[in-house]
Amino acid sequence: MAADPGARGTARQAPTHPHPATAGHPTVLTGATVILPTETVTNGRVVVNGTRITATAPENAQVIDASGHYVIPGFVDLHNHGGGGASFTSGSVDNILKGIHTHRLHGTTTLVASTVTGDMDFLTQRAGLLSELAEQGDIAGIHFEGPFISPCRKGAHSEALLRDPHPADVRKLIDAARGRAKMLTLATELPGGLDSVRLLAEHGVIAAIGHTDATYEQTVEAIDAGATVATHLFNAMPPLGHRSPGPITALLEDDRITVELINDGTHLHPAALQLAFHHAGADRVAFITDAMDAAGFGDGRYWLGPLEVEVADGVARLTEDGTIAGSTLTLDRAFKRAVTVDGLSVEDAVTALSATPARLLGLADTIGSLEPGKYADLLLLDADFELKGVMRRGEWVVPPQLG
Repeated sequence: MAADPGARGTARQAPTHPHPATAGHPTVLTGATVILPTETVTNGRVVVNGTRITATAPENAQVIDASGHYVIPGFVDLHNHGGGGASFTSGSVDNILKGIHTHRLHGTTTLVASTVTGDMDFLTQRAGLLSELAEQGDIAGIHFEGPFISPCRKGAHSEALLRDPHPADVRKLIDAARGRAKMLTLATELPGGLDSVRLLAEHGVIAAIGHTDATYEQTVEAIDAGATVATHLFNAMPPLGHRSPGPITALLEDDRITVELINDGTHLHPAALQLAFHHAGADRVAFITDAMDAAGFGDGRYWLGPLEVEVADGVARLTEDGTIAGSTLTLDRAFKRAVTVDGLSVEDAVTALSATPARLLGLADTIGSLEPGKYADLLLLDADFELKGVMRRGEWVVPPQLG
């Protein structure tokens, strides 16, 4: 199944379906292992009243026994191109909402919609549509991945549509997003790259270094100019060399950089992930999906922008040359793999999937951790780290399965 590249629509509010356990009633989850920002509490409790977490429970609160389960914050995905058969770059509004809902079913309660390389007129049109969805609260903002990337490291982007990051073009995308642009990935070594980084920083948009062929020295220069994120570290950039350390070394060693990692077992060897955590720590790592249409949907043929993709056994590759084309990852799988395969602590995995990306987006006052006053975005996991409940803004997206 392929997304319709020409589909358009008008933004509307996504429907919500409250679970009866919380429809109009405060809720208390009790008996669970609760992962808090500063500690892990066994036999803990979380109180939800309306859309928020509260410190005290009203007398009429409904109690849900979550013994034997974890309660953790909802996941925050900085980099996501679609899911459920829908593309955020080319799908209609209904399809985009379907893709958002697909990822919510897998625990992503906050999502930034990513676009792929296209011509400037098309991208500005998409930015306008996506900005409406951001204004309605369906997404947390827009991430532009391309067209300002290196043809040497283009990955699954159309080379014919790539261009240098001239600040005037970057400004067009910022303006089209109407204040909802959160991040833009660019190869900062290209002409105009450093000036564009400065422009992005001035407008409060994250400048992310990615799909780059930069040297170590050029990457340091970009960080000094204001870049703060490494787009899917290790992927689509020169490998680390002992005489030519390249961008990976510069990005890992600098405390100003948050590194994205795609933890699907395909994009990264476990040792590479361990290397990143050893040097950056959970406070500087954000697990992302880089998901395309097939996430949560299945194998088959799809479109990623103008390029055809074949998904087989859950791995997406361009049909023309076999290049890996995004992922079919969902963040519940990334979390479970982090703990059960990569050996990370539950606390570090929660930080990388919730707190770190929330802070990077400037949303740490409302999401990313379980604290009174923040939105009731939370997940229930069983002892095997399987997802058993998803709550967003106090309403069950996936009702508790605690039997």
